[in-house]
Amino acid sequence: MATTRTERTARLRGLYAVTPEREDDGALIALVEQALAGGARLVQYRAKALAPSARARQAAALAKACRDRGALFIVNDDPMLARDCGADGVHLGAHDGDPRAVRLAWPDAILGVSCYDRPELALAAAEAGADYVGIGSVFASRVKPGAIRAPIERLSQARSASGLAVAAIGGITAANAPLAVAAGADMIAVISALFDAPDVAQAARDLSRPFDTEPLPHVRTQPAAL
Repeated sequence: MATTRTERTARLRGLYAVTPEREDDGALIALVEQALAGGARLVQYRAKALAPSARARQAAALAKACRDRGALFIVNDDPMLARDCGADGVHLGAHDGDPRAVRLAWPDAILGVSCYDRPELALAAAEAGADYVGIGSVFASRVKPGAIRAPIERLSQARSASGLAVAAIGGITAANAPLAVAAGADMIAVISALFDAPDVAQAARDLSRPFDTEPLPHVRTQPAAL
């Protein structure tokens, strides 16, 4: 299993499962295990409303499930929780802290940064030490219906600006996932179309299909010097 940051960043590709909010630990873990069985390559633990003790318990269990399956495990918003549970890294939104500070405190972490609809923020993220950026909402989102929409061309623009892997998020389904991948997404971050499906493992296989059929990975380049 990959242990260094370089090895982990090389695996930033494929279906990126973002967990739904669940109080029932067993139900949440079962859903994630089904997603992993279907081909999810990364899991992000996202829990906004749970008590800290519940979040710590769930994160530790999910970190183990991902290790057992060889998938990367990322915690949303909370670098301390991510480190404590043995996650591979953390994902930061606009109000979740300074990426530079996280990189200094946790040199080996996978660090993701949300850039919304602004490719220029991807360059700033790269300079701060990020490993990937999130762009979206690329399609209308049921989870965040009021989210700013990011035209799909922002995916390739973010990669060109930063040289980093790009995760597309927002309203992604098996039907439109190929559009996001063709437009430059290295990862597709999915909640509803995955975890609300009657068969989560099959949904994961369907969502992963654009990566299975693509002959070559996207070539990433480093950002040009300013």
